[in-house]
Amino acid sequence: MSGMGRAAKVRAERRLETARRGARLLDRKQRILEDELERLQIRTELARAEWGDLAKEATLWLRRAAALDGTGRIAAAAPLEAAGVVLRWGRAMGVLYPEDPQCRLPAALPTGGSSALHYTAVVHRSALEAGVRVAAAQRAEMLLAAELAATRIRQRAVENRWIPRLENELLQIRRQLDAQELEESLRLRWAADQNSGNTAGSMLAVGGKGD
Repeated sequence: MSGMGRAAKVRAERRLETARRGARLLDRKQRILEDELERLQIRTELARAEWGDLAKEATLWLRRAAALDGTGRIAAAAPLEAAGVVLRWGRAMGVLYPEDPQCRLPAALPTGGSSALHYTAVVHRSALEAGVRVAAAQRAEMLLAAELAATRIRQRAVENRWIPRLENELLQIRRQLDAQELEESLRLRWAADQNSGNTAGSMLAVGGKGD
């Protein structure tokens, strides 16, 4: 029984050490994700501010072009092909997220209108590129924030439930082993006392016969 108890103690100690090591790794992962998320949040704010300025400028020049050239010439200046986006992927603690997107813009058509119409097309292309950067940054921020929240939940589960449960299990095993060792010690002492008493009695009996 004591051998089985000692084996259970070793297993419980290993599981507890695994849980503690897991908690340390989750804490490290959480800190790395926090740092990366902070970096992405700063990048998102900068990209959002840039996109906001360009969008306002594009709106202003679109109104001027409409007043000078008319909506028909504006429509004729629109590219025939749609823009595309090529994403590069970053990685942080196993999380993939879009990073440094490249916007593929179609070739610009000759506007044939005023300089306002030409500049309107230029600023709209810049605003589109900035919008793509904002979208990618927001998506990256969302993915990392979701992983960070999940990591915090797992860490709390390990620290608040798994480790205390294993510590209690190990404590119970140690108490059981202590009780078994005490019982075994008392049994051996009792047996030794019995043997000592029997030996003394035999010696007295032998001495009595000699007299």
